[in-house]
Parts: sequence; structure tokens; C-alpha cells
Amino acid sequence: MNALSSKFKEVISTVLPITIIVLILHFTITPLETPLLLRFLLGAFLITIGLAIFLFGVDLGITPIGSLLGETVAKTNKLTVIILAGLLLGFMISIAEPDLHVLAGQVDMVSAGQIPKAVIVVVVSLGIALMLAVGFLRTVYNLALSKVFTLAYAVIFLLSLFTSAEFLAIAFDSSGATTGALTVPFVLALALGISSLNKDSLVSESGSFGLVGIISSGPIMAVTLMSILSKTDRIVGSLELQLTQSPSLLAPFLIILPSNSWDAFIALLPLLLVFLVGQKLVFKLPKKSARRVLKGLLYTFIGLVLFLTGVQAGFLDVGSLIGYRLASSSRPLVVMIGLVLGLVTVLAEPAVHVLTNQIEEVTSGYVKRKVVLFALSIGVGLAVALSILRIVTPAIQLWHYLLPGFFLAIVLTYFVPELFVGIAFDAGGVASGPMTATFILAFAQGVAEAAEGANVLIDGFGVIAMVALTPLLTLQLLGYLYKVKSTEGGVKANG
Repeated sequence: MNALSSKFKEVISTVLPITIIVLILHFTITPLETPLLLRFLLGAFLITIGLAIFLFGVDLGITPIGSLLGETVAKTNKLTVIILAGLLLGFMISIAEPDLHVLAGQVDMVSAGQIPKAVIVVVVSLGIALMLAVGFLRTVYNLALSKVFTLAYAVIFLLSLFTSAEFLAIAFDSSGATTGALTVPFVLALALGISSLNKDSLVSESGSFGLVGIISSGPIMAVTLMSILSKTDRIVGSLELQLTQSPSLLAPFLIILPSNSWDAFIALLPLLLVFLVGQKLVFKLPKKSARRVLKGLLYTFIGLVLFLTGVQAGFLDVGSLIGYRLASSSRPLVVMIGLVLGLVTVLAEPAVHVLTNQIEEVTSGYVKRKVVLFALSIGVGLAVALSILRIVTPAIQLWHYLLPGFFLAIVLTYFVPELFVGIAFDAGGVASGPMTATFILAFAQGVAEAAEGANVLIDGFGVIAMVALTPLLTLQLLGYLYKVKSTEGGVKANG
């Protein structure tokens, strides 16, 4: 109960700031219709309950499965097993990621079914699978992260040259969305198991970082490749703003509950089967421990269903509508609201606080967590604001931000300590949390619908990619400063 209550506190701190901002806007600039406001509040409640139960279930069931599988794969010490395990596990865990389902649902809706949700989920999961196998090999052979990221993003750059504008933003957004609340802890648990193959403790420690960053490049490759191979003609996106005006508060939630339950069951079924087979043949956990894992999977299922239902029936419509109305009335104001949303979202993200504590510990207190938190919050705030500015300014395109941003991030990998490189690229998935993949994405799409000359499918996506890019730059710059100051301190001490 203590563990569950702590999860509730974490999630409340994430959802509450967005809820307060919406209420302030409702009573000041953009009043909402009463049924819509009530649906939003009920959606916020379901998201809070669902995400807390989901995270509790992940700790109880998903993470232990990841650790067991990582240790089992490591013990085989066979290259073919490691590669096959990476492919299989990467696909299974990505296909159950809630943030990916939200993004894929938005793509399906905006493209009027021309880019189906199931296709995006499967393609992105294949990309994750491929790069998880690459990440395993990188850990086993102790390859430098700088070289792996340089090669990965060189491939991405080449593919981007031949990718349609409609798919480019979706590709980079899918990278940030797929490294969410389920994927990250599972992959980190796998990384610890695989990195144990290295006998050198320092190599093993640094090897446990960077895997999330490596797999996040997979979805970009997969979606851009899908665009090239499909040779899809130009797709014009639109956003449905004729919101459900049902007199019943619960009806919109009850309508989508069965389909969400089925989606969540299908998503988690492969993990359940792998655990049951593994328990019978390899793990052989005590009955009490096995029941605990199964209970964790049940909690994960319940939480996932509640989270997706709250998002789809209560959160997305309001985010889109507020973005649409603000962009219609004042472009400078909508950019400022984007800045505020970015600031409060990253400050409230529990995983960001875990990350900042981790950095302070790794540097023995030399790099203060408050400094890192401040740098991240300013960076993410600017990322959202610049995304909104891009949408309302036709001359600015997404690649104007992403190309120099990722180029600088790759260059920095050659000048920053490897530990910081791994943490920075892992943090890209941490910063783009549930609120970014839901409310802020919907907000950006509402702005794109209102902005003259904007295409929702091209301009309404890209905000998750911008948020995910921020830590790559800010944390590596902090790592470089840490390296410089450490060197100066060593020189002074020697002097």
C-alpha cells in the first residue's frame, strides 16, 4: 500500500499542473462548455488512477521480468541468443507502451485512417526490436557510444532526405513516445543484466546507460523507411473538432472502454506468455514470487486501460480545443502558453527527478540536481514554445530545428564523458513523458488546425521530438562543463 500511495503522489504531481493551467484558462481566456470541462476533469482523474496503478504494476511485474530475462540471456553468453532476445523482447515491450498507443491513435485520427494505428505500433516496435539487439551487441563488445550514435543518426539523416514531410515529424515523435513508462524500466532492467557480461565493473556501470538512447533511434529509422517503401502520395491531415456533446458524462468513456481493454490485453499477452514459459523452463521462481509478478501484470493491464480511456475520452479533445482557440485569438499568447506548459510538464515529471538525483550521485554532488532540473525545465519550455512558433510561422520547418540540434548532440558525444553521453540520450525518453505525449501533443495539433497554411499531419506533430532533443543538448553541455571543471580542479590540486 505504501508503494502504491507513493505512485499516486508521483502521478498527481504530473497531472495536477496541466489540470490547473486548463482551469485557469477556462476561467480567463478560453472558457470551455460544461460537459467538456467535466469530461476533462474525469479524464484527469482516470489518468491519475490509471497511471499510478500502471507504474505500480510495472515495478511489481514488468521490471522483474526484464531483470530475469536480462540475466538469462547474459548467462547463455551466445551471440545468436543475445541478438534474437533483443529482437523479440524489443518488439514485445514496445507494442505495449501506452504513450505509443496514444501517438499512433492521434496519427490514425488526423490522417483519417490513411496511416492506421496498428501499422504505426507494429512498425515502431520493429524499429525498437532492431536497435535493442544493436544495443545488446554494443554492450557485449563495449563499443563507444559516440560511434554507435554517429552511425545511427547518419543512417537517419540519409533516410530523412527521401522521407515525405508527412512522415518525418511522426518518425521523430514516435522516438520520444515509445521510450515511456513501460519501455524505460524494462529496458534498463535488461541493460543491467546484459552489462553483467562485462567483468570490468566500470565498463559494466557505463554499459547500463545509453541503451534507451540507442533504441530510441529505431522508430525514426523504421517510420522513415516505411515512408520511402510505401511511396504514399501526399496525405492531407485534418483535426475533428466537432466534439462529443453527449448529455451523459460517462457515455464517451464507456464507449471506448471495451476496445481499450482488448488493445491492452493483446499488448501485454506476449509478455505474459514469455513469463509463463520462462517460469516453467528457466526462472523457476518460488510460487509467492511468481504470483507477485502475475499480480503486477494484472495491475499493469488495469492501469493501462484506465489511462488510455482517460486520455482518449477526456484529455485530448480539451488540449486540441484550447490550442485551436488560443491560436485563433493570439499567436504570441499561444507561444507563451506553450512555454509555460513545457516548463511545468518537465518539472512535474517524476522520472526527471529520478534522473537528476542519479546525476548528482554519479558526480558525487559536483553537478547539483537543482542546476540540472533548471536547465531541463528551461530547455523543454523553449522546445514546446519553439514548436508552437514553428506551427504558426509557415517559413519555419521542423528540420530547421532537428538537423542542427541532433548534429550538435552527436558532435558533443566526442567531447563529453561517456557516462554523461549515455545519461543524456537516455533522458530524451524520460523528458517526453505521458503529459507530453497526450495533452501537449493535442494542444499542438489544435494550434496547427487554427494556423493558416498549416497541415495538421505535418505541423501538428514534432513537439515530442523537440522535447526529446532537449536533454541530449543540456545534459551533454553540463557533462562537458563537469569535465572542464574537473580537469581544472585536478590541475590546481597538482599545482
